[in-house]
Amino acid sequence: MRILVVEDDMQIADLLTEALTNRQYLVDTAHDGLAGWQWLEALEYDLVVLDLTLPKLGGIELCQKLREYNISTPVLMLTARDTVSDKIVGLDAGADVYIVKPFDLEELMAQIRALLRRGGATLRQKMCWGTLCLDSSTYEVTYGDYPLSLTPKEYALLELLVTNGRRVLSRPGIIERLWSLDESPTEEAVKTHIRALRQKLRVAGSPDDLIETVHGLGYRMKQVE
Repeated sequence: MRILVVEDDMQIADLLTEALTNRQYLVDTAHDGLAGWQWLEALEYDLVVLDLTLPKLGGIELCQKLREYNISTPVLMLTARDTVSDKIVGLDAGADVYIVKPFDLEELMAQIRALLRRGGATLRQKMCWGTLCLDSSTYEVTYGDYPLSLTPKEYALLELLVTNGRRVLSRPGIIERLWSLDESPTEEAVKTHIRALRQKLRVAGSPDDLIETVHGLGYRMKQVE
């Protein structure tokens, strides 16, 4: 799932980016409202975390612009303004949730999960493909009874493959889903992570082709018998 953080306070932006990335979300960051709008024009997001007071284009104006263009992406608005009238303005502008700074990080993460569910994003806690199982609440992966130790990117890639099952995912499509634009990975990075996943799965006892290569197209999971 891809989240856009629009926040001009670098410390808060870094805190949110780290917290969301650690929870396996793909995060892009903008430090002013105009840059935020440019991100939203370029990519589809599951959620926007939006500061109210921003340079170039304010949070209220950006939120209104989203709704005027019929973009229904959930918006969580962050602000130091805590009056009832401020909250009413933010919600009337199209925000779904209004949270006042300073905030509790775990409460904020819970609000984000709730908004993602409300927005239709898939938040399955546990998913399996045959005897391969992933638990998104703990990021634990097992093949049968064998635990796999995966890097965050390997976990995200495997989760993407299992979620899509027999649907073929191209390397450019995988890059778009799992890497932010400022990382600019090559397709070789996808190949490297696929090789690493296959090796770890093989050690756990999986067949060599549990992750299939569809030549000229991409990758998918092997049919479960």
